[in-house]
Amino acid sequence: MDRPTKQELLEAVRRFLAQELMPELEGVRRFHARVSVNALAIVLRELALEAEQRPAQHARLCALLGRADAPPADAAALDLAVEALERELCTRIRAGFGDAPDTRARLLAHLRATAAERLAVSNPTYA
Repeated sequence: MDRPTKQELLEAVRRFLAQELMPELEGVRRFHARVSVNALAIVLRELALEAEQRPAQHARLCALLGRADAPPADAAALDLAVEALERELCTRIRAGFGDAPDTRARLLAHLRATAAERLAVSNPTYA
């Protein structure tokens, strides 16, 4: 494996900004440094969690939509597949999917799980 990894590089930059640079800054520059530190932390959590979250999202969406699609092995293709399934779900919701009690519970379970996954990436303290 090549060292350092992208996660290690991002963490080094995040740590430098947070521990070395931010204490030396004031005002708007300190605010922008804090925003940068938070953005890097989000990217690091996304990289750490995407390998488990994306396949789970794909499986939930396929089950909810009544599809038997196999998840693509390639991460980029999996992202595209999940996005396509999400668009399909949105189209079906606009057409009334989820209005019936038998589908509403399954839809809400998926939406809650997706929201929890997204919070785990964007701000785990909210989850």
